[in-house]
Amino acid sequence: MSGPRTLFEKIWQRHLIHKTDEGDHLLYVDRNLIHEGPFYAFDGLKRDGHKFRRPQQTFAFPDHYVPTTIRERESGLDGIADPEMRRMVEQLEQNAASSGIHHFGINDKRQGIMHVAAPELGVIQPGMTVTGSDSHTATHGAFGAFASGIGASQVKHVMATQTIWWQRKPKTMQVNVEGSLGTGVTAKDLALTIMAQLGVSGGAGYVIEYTGSTIRGLSMEGRMTLCNMTIEAGARSGMISPDETTIEYLRSRPYAPKGAHWDRATAIWREIATDDHAKFDASLQIDAAMIPPMITWGTRPEESLPITGVVPDPTTAKDESQRKRLQSAVNYMAVKPGAPLAGLKVDRVFIGSCTNGRIEDLRAAAVVVRGRKAVIPAIVVPGSRSVKAQAEAENLHTIFINAGFEWRDSGCSMCVASNGDKVPPGERCASTSNRNFEGRQGLGSRTHLMSPAMAAAAAVTGALVDVRKLGG
Repeated sequence: MSGPRTLFEKIWQRHLIHKTDEGDHLLYVDRNLIHEGPFYAFDGLKRDGHKFRRPQQTFAFPDHYVPTTIRERESGLDGIADPEMRRMVEQLEQNAASSGIHHFGINDKRQGIMHVAAPELGVIQPGMTVTGSDSHTATHGAFGAFASGIGASQVKHVMATQTIWWQRKPKTMQVNVEGSLGTGVTAKDLALTIMAQLGVSGGAGYVIEYTGSTIRGLSMEGRMTLCNMTIEAGARSGMISPDETTIEYLRSRPYAPKGAHWDRATAIWREIATDDHAKFDASLQIDAAMIPPMITWGTRPEESLPITGVVPDPTTAKDESQRKRLQSAVNYMAVKPGAPLAGLKVDRVFIGSCTNGRIEDLRAAAVVVRGRKAVIPAIVVPGSRSVKAQAEAENLHTIFINAGFEWRDSGCSMCVASNGDKVPPGERCASTSNRNFEGRQGLGSRTHLMSPAMAAAAAVTGALVDVRKLGG
C-alpha cells in the first residue's frame, strides 16, 4: 500500500504472514496476555501434544479471582472462598512453571490486573500486535499497538504458533477530539460520551484510532482508560499513535529496550504513527469543551448522560424496538423517567478496575475525599500491587481510610463480582468500572459508571452528584 497510512495499516502490514483466497489473514503476535481463566487452553495444548512456540512472549497475571483481602497471609490464597476459583489461580502458576512463560503470581509485588500491570512493566510497546484472554485487551492500544481480546481456541493457537487468524481485516474509524477538557472532566467522561454517540455496536467491524489535540493532551493513564472502553462500542480495538508522552512513559520500564536498542526502538515508534492525510473508513468529530461529567443511567455503557441530565422517557423513543430497550433499562435500574440524575441515592461505591484503578485515578478520587467522610460503604481497589505501593508512598491510603473507605489489595474485585466483592441484590453502586450490564456486579445489582472523582463524590454525599459542585 502506497501513500499515507494509518497506524493500524502499518502494524497490520508488518505482521501479515499470509492471506488466503477466502480473505482470511494470518498475523504474527508479539505479546500474548493471559489471566487464570483459559486453563483449558493449556489443557488443550497438552492434549494435542504441542508446546509453546515462544513462551517468553506470553505474560500471565492472576487477576479475576485473586482476593482483595487477607492477602497478607503467606499463601495469598486464603481469601478465595470458592475452591474452583482457588484452583484456577493455582493452575495458572503450575502451568506457567511447566511451560516457561512469564508469571506474576498472587504473591509477586508486580501482580495486578493484566491491563494495569503489563503496561507498568513496559511489556506493551508501539507497533506491536497484542492478544489477550480478556475483552479489555483493547486497553493496550493506548501505546500505539494493535491489541485485541481473543477466545479460548484462539489463545491455544497463539500459544502453539505465536500467530492468529483473522477472518476479515477490520475497517478503520477515526474519533477526532479537539480542545481542552473542562474542570472535573476526565478521560472516563470522554469515553462515556463517545460510547453514547456510537452506541453499543457503532464500532462493530472497526478499529478505532483516537486523534486530536485532546488525545495528545491525555496522560498514558487517560489514554488507557479511553482505549479500554472502546470494546463497549463493539470495536475490535482502540488505538492512539505513539508520541513523546508514550516514549517517556516507557523509558526505563523493566521490559522496555535498553541502551542502543532503546534508541533504535524509539526511532521505529515515531515512524509507526499515523501519517498526515491518511484516510479512514469512517470518522467522528467531538468538541472536548462540550463534554460534562458523565454517568450511565441504564444497563449499557451507551446509556450515558451528563450528570445534569434526566432519565429518558421510553414513550419518546423513535421506534418500538428502542422503546422496549429503554423500558427494560428503566425497570431494571428502578429509575423514574424524567427524574434528575443528580440526587439519585446510591448504596455503595467501587473505585478500581482495569479502567480506573491506576495511580492517577486514585489521586483524583483522593482530592475529592480529603477532609470528608464516606456516608455509604465504599472500597478502593488499586489496579496493581505497584499502584498500591505508590499510593501508600504518597499517603493516599490514609486519606481514604480516614474518610471511612476500605483500602484493599489489587484485583478485578467488584468489577466482576468475585470473592465476595459484589453489590447485593437491589442495591445501587457508583462504579469506576467499564460495564453496567444487568447483574455485572452481582445478581440484581444496579451499576452507574462514572469517573473516580465522581464516584468519590457519590461516596461522601450518598448520591449521584456533580463533582464540580464539591470543588473536586
